[in-house]
Amino acid sequence: MLDIKFVRENPDAVKENIKKKFQDAKLPLVDEVIEKDAKYRAALKEVEALKAARNKLSKANGPLFGQLKKCTDEAQKAELQAQIDANNAAVKADADKMAELEKEEEELSARIQEIMYSIPQMIDPSVPIGPDDTYNVEAQRFGEPVVPDFPIPYHTEIMESFDGIDMDAAGRVAGNGFYYLLGNIARLHEAVLAYARDFMINKGFTYVIPPFMMHGNVVQGVMSFPEMDAMMYKIEGEDLYLIGTSEHTMIGRFIDQTLDESKMPLTLTSYSPCFRKEKGAHGIEERGIYRIHQFEKQEMIVVCRPEESADWYEKLWKMSVELFRSMEIPVRQLNCCSGDLADLKVKSCDIEAWSPRQQKYFEVCSCSNLGDAQARRLHIRIKGKDGKTYLAHTLNNTCVAPPRMLIAFLENHLQADGSVTIPEVLQPYMGGLKVMVPTNKKD
Repeated sequence: MLDIKFVRENPDAVKENIKKKFQDAKLPLVDEVIEKDAKYRAALKEVEALKAARNKLSKANGPLFGQLKKCTDEAQKAELQAQIDANNAAVKADADKMAELEKEEEELSARIQEIMYSIPQMIDPSVPIGPDDTYNVEAQRFGEPVVPDFPIPYHTEIMESFDGIDMDAAGRVAGNGFYYLLGNIARLHEAVLAYARDFMINKGFTYVIPPFMMHGNVVQGVMSFPEMDAMMYKIEGEDLYLIGTSEHTMIGRFIDQTLDESKMPLTLTSYSPCFRKEKGAHGIEERGIYRIHQFEKQEMIVVCRPEESADWYEKLWKMSVELFRSMEIPVRQLNCCSGDLADLKVKSCDIEAWSPRQQKYFEVCSCSNLGDAQARRLHIRIKGKDGKTYLAHTLNNTCVAPPRMLIAFLENHLQADGSVTIPEVLQPYMGGLKVMVPTNKKD
């Protein structure tokens, strides 16, 4: 979300940014919001002038009432009363006009906010320009992609060979987009989360378990309306939404807060279940766990000073790479293009893991710098040594989301005999297990 002052002073730059995001339908909003803002500020000014005039008239009546009380001349009393009545009529007229203007202010303010929530954040100059994710740009690769000399089954088939998944039962219980994990596959799921948690703690991040629901005003503060509609589950009859990612309540924690500059940056890692409608173009996967309604995730969050956010962006995505490489999974960094960025994002990249089965990479992490967009909506400020306050910057990055991590893990560690090797870093979290041996292998 941009500052309305910035839009007023830089309309051409804002329009050019909208064009870069291929959202030309929003171009008229820039002129509209500038016009509405001018009317809003004029109404505010007129209300202040009317208040001053009303106060002046009200004060003028005081002496007149005193004179009227002492006056014995009937003609003079009538003249004083007429003046008082005229002042009262003027005060009432001013009050009526103020009520009209305040209603206009309210309507203008609501429309201005609606427009400002729709105008995208200014993207970083380094962001590739393109209309959709097919224009995302590979930056670099880490690790040698596995090219197996044996066929790699679909990930649910691998899980079934360990008696580790039951999607049919989940379908009967909750419908499509859910699953039961069992045995060593469930243990592996938990091992990855626990390892990721400890990995981030060792990086100096504070571990947090946040609320898994949030109020509507927090939802509006942390994400764009299209994302909200496509993702969020609302609790019927309550001002509560199930979180789609712990980032939302982690950032929401600081709503209406002024943070101490000396304690910046705040580096936090959080665990949560995540709930998503997945109403977008991709939808729910018919079979498999790549895109589902419910999953668990370890997230990383940074709240920092504006001048620190670019450096933290680099640090965060590199942590994802380090984490995946420590589990011996080849990955690449993909810079997201302008049209693939959500409206609140300044810059974003995906970390994609190698799929030996498909012989291509697929998304497992997403790292984003949101600049001051969330802080502006949620009123998160930092107070400096000089006593002045300014908006914080916020960043987030997926540490690990086990459903997709499990797909990458199983495919990259599957052996020709159907067993799955456990990397050294995960063995302590698997009770020392080095190899998972299938229990339901199909010939």
